Amino acid sequence: MQHETDAPLRTQQAILSMLVFHSERPWSVAEVEGEIGKGAETADALARLYAAGLVHRCGEFVFATRAAIHNDSLMF
Repeated sequence: MQHETDAPLRTQQAILSMLVFHSERPWSVAEVEGEIGKGAETADALARLYAAGLVHRCGEFVFATRAAIHNDSLMF
């Protein structure tokens, strides 16, 4: 059974996966919210990813850092 506390982690994973998979372009925060869901959970996930150094922010745009992209390529 999944715990409620797993939801923030799953939101971060979903956002990072999306940004890494589509790393050729930045995403607007509105686009991320359109894919993931609008609200505090998405905003918090973006803030946590930024604080961890996995996402860059430039105004209203976000994109995966080179380190995040590289790490994803090491997974498989």
